[in-house]
Order: sequence, then C-alpha cells, then structure tokens
Amino acid sequence: MDPRRLLPVLTAVACACVVATLVVTLARPGDRPGDRPGDRPGDRPGDAAPAPSAVPDGVDRTPPAQVLSRWDARRSAVWAAGDVEALAELYAHGSRAGAADVRLLRSYRERGLTVDGLATQVLALRVVERSPGRMVLVVTDRVVAGRVVGGPVPVALPSDRASARRVVLVRRGGAWVVAEARDQDSAAASTSRTSSSSKS
Repeated sequence: MDPRRLLPVLTAVACACVVATLVVTLARPGDRPGDRPGDRPGDRPGDAAPAPSAVPDGVDRTPPAQVLSRWDARRSAVWAAGDVEALAELYAHGSRAGAADVRLLRSYRERGLTVDGLATQVLALRVVERSPGRMVLVVTDRVVAGRVVGGPVPVALPSDRASARRVVLVRRGGAWVVAEARDQDSAAASTSRTSSSSKS
C-alpha cells in the first residue's frame, strides 16, 4: 500500500489525539486556572490578599463624603424652611459655627427672608481623624446655588470662591452634627501673623 495514502488518516488521528489531550487536561478538577496552588490571589510570592476594610470596628461605615452631603442637604432644607430651632439641632451644643449660622438665619427671618435651593459643591475632602463618635475632615468647598426669597423678587446668592475648612463632626442620637467648622485659610494666616510677630 502506498504510504502517501495513509498520510491524511494519520494526520486526522494525530489531531484527534491532541484535541482529546486538551479536553482531558482542561476538564481535570483542580487544574483549572484559579484551582491550582499559586493561581489564587495571595498564593504566589509577593501577592497580597485583599486588604480588610480600613474602618475600625464600631465606626460608622458611611463614607465621610456621604455624611457631609447628608448634613448639607439637611441644612439646605432647614434654611429653606427658615427653621431656627431645626438649624440649631444640626450643631453640637456650644458650637460657635452653629451659633453664627443660627444668628444669620434669624437675621434673614426678621426681614421676612429665607434661602431656597442652597447647594454646596465639595471639591476635595480629606479624613484627618475617624472614631466611633468623632470625625475630623478637611474640606474644600464652595456654595454653587441658592437664592434669597421673600423680598420683592428672588435674588441669587453671589458666586462663592472655594475655601478650605476643618470640620469636626460628632455623633449625637445616631446622627452626625457639626461641632466645629474653622476656615483653614484664616487659621494659616493667624499662625503666620503670630510667627511674624514673634520674630520682630
């Protein structure tokens, strides 16, 4: 028999053997990618297992940006309603920032005015401290919307420039309230003046 006639048959058999070998190899349990030792994250040298959450036990896991956004939304609603008592509830007892905010709203109310649609844009946020009952943030933000209503015609609030503030929030009755909100620029300027005067 002419060997050349056997060539197509031998080629087909060889291909069938290769395919069968691949099927058996891939189908063997424990040999699929991810099943062999060294294929799972953390099994290979230099690989690290997924890091656990950086939030310690007992700490509210709500993202700080969301905490701040919710607080801003509550403040906006209170200003629109002209509710001085509700505004005071957004601040910790004795908060100077709260006292200033309440005074401002009260002065608006005395003139028959409120602020509708007050909105703040957060440009940057850094967490300085976080514990079960306290959160310290450095926030760069600006007022981007709002209009004074109650007068002859609504008046849009003037454009606000971005400013950095150190905001301290504390937990009270299951809600976050502001204990302190200090302008970082003012604090830096004050430190600079103190430093300059001490050198003179």
